[in-house]
This record gives sequence, structure tokens and C-alpha cells, in this order.
Amino acid sequence: MKLHKESKGTLIVSSLVFAVISILSVYYLKMWGLVIVIPTLVIYGLIFWFFRVPNRDILDHKENVIAPVDGKVVMIKEVEENEFIKGPAIQISIFMSPLNVHICRYPVSGTVIYKKYHPGKYLVAWHEKSSTQNERTTVAVESVTNHKVVFRQIAGYVARRIVFRCNEGDAAKAGHEFGFIKFGSRMDVFLPLDAEILCAIGQKTKGGIDVIATMKE
Repeated sequence: MKLHKESKGTLIVSSLVFAVISILSVYYLKMWGLVIVIPTLVIYGLIFWFFRVPNRDILDHKENVIAPVDGKVVMIKEVEENEFIKGPAIQISIFMSPLNVHICRYPVSGTVIYKKYHPGKYLVAWHEKSSTQNERTTVAVESVTNHKVVFRQIAGYVARRIVFRCNEGDAAKAGHEFGFIKFGSRMDVFLPLDAEILCAIGQKTKGGIDVIATMKE
């Protein structure tokens, strides 16, 4: 299983913690130490599972808007996007549990025209106000269909590290990685009002694969 490069620091720390707990538990508690070691081993294994990198065949997309993350659609509604679009947009929010793959991908192809990091709170990721109050990033892409699409990584109650590796002027390719969020979080995508929405609330998405909307030129 291939692991994401963001796993390095976390795995070093968790390996040391697991080793110390296991040694001390067995040394002082003998066989009873397994009561502590086994649950700790399960948690240790889940950390590896969290940082997995699945093999996915990413296609070229022009009009399609691709799910940027693995997760569950928790919101589809018309809102005012006041940071970049500064007007009405359709917001699609996808919540990621700690068991989901947390690679963040471009939802559309085009050119990056805006990026900004915002420090903030750590409300639970499914809270509606987390989109404007939590630690987050905002990226805007001028799509190949000449639409301005905004998407936002949002830290949750558990997630405390957002990584986004893109700069203004970069080429965005739908389905390809631009960032990562550690442990439980959310991504919001803001689309023009004339976008055709192809997903539904409660639907599970596979990042880089599933089409959640289309935008015509």
C-alpha cells in the first residue's frame, strides 16, 4: 500500500508512542498488557489506513466538475460567496470522516487565479458556519469553460493541518491533487448558478472520479 508523503511525521511519532506503550504495558502488566496493546495496535493501523493513496485513473475533463475529495455530500444550496465571487453561487459541501482518503483534488480544469489561507476556529466540519469561521483555505480557478470556480478546504474539530500546494498562475487539472487535510474535515465547492448539479445530499463521492456537476461554455 502506498502512503501519502504527508504521513511521514505522523507515522514517526505514532510509531514511537506505540512502541513505548507496548513495551511498558508488557513489562509491567505481563499478559494483561495485551488489553492495552491490542487496541493501541488497531489505532496504529487506522493511522496507516488514513494516509493510503488509492490507485485511480484520472480522465481529462472540460465541462465536468469532479468530486474534489472522498466523502459524503452534506449540503447543496444557493449562497452568497463573499470572498472572491462576491455574489450568488451554488455551494456543494462534502464531509470527510477520518476513515476517508483525505487527498484534495482540483474540481475543474483551468488556471489558478486566487489563493488564500485563513486562520480560524475548529468547529465540527459539518457545521454550516465552519465554511467562514474555521481554519480554511480558498482557491479560485478560471475554468476552461470560462467560469470562476471557488473551492475551500476546511479544518474540522479533529483536523488541525491543511496543506495546499498551488500558486496563482498554476495549471489546474480536474481530479489531480493540490493538497491534503489531516484527519476529518470538509471541502466546499462554489459553482455558477447555471451549473447543472449531478449529485445529491447524502451521496458518497470518490475524489477524482465522480462527476458532481457540469458547466457549459
